[in-house]
Amino acid sequence: MTFNEIVEKVRERAKTTDTSGIDFLAVQINLTGKDGGVFYLEKKNGVVSVEPYEYIDRNCAITLEPSNFLKLADGKLDPVFAYTTGKLKVDGDLGKALEFSKLLKK
Repeated sequence: MTFNEIVEKVRERAKTTDTSGIDFLAVQINLTGKDGGVFYLEKKNGVVSVEPYEYIDRNCAITLEPSNFLKLADGKLDPVFAYTTGKLKVDGDLGKALEFSKLLKK
């Protein structure tokens, strides 16, 4: 799956995900490797945005390979396991990173 396809998949999933318990969330996702890139997911004022840009004032940044991101998004990779084994790196608020991973699976 290409970077653009991954971003589109997250956009589509964000449209149907219940985010009512979240006031504000800004997560930058850094996908490494040949099919990598940077995008962000933001929940602000009741609106979820997914855009292929860096996010400066984010809660956290998550870095991982595209294949691991897809596994995480499909619920096939536990975020805590991925973090403890080094498959997923977090820069910033770990709680917000976990909140983001729960959003992906809904």
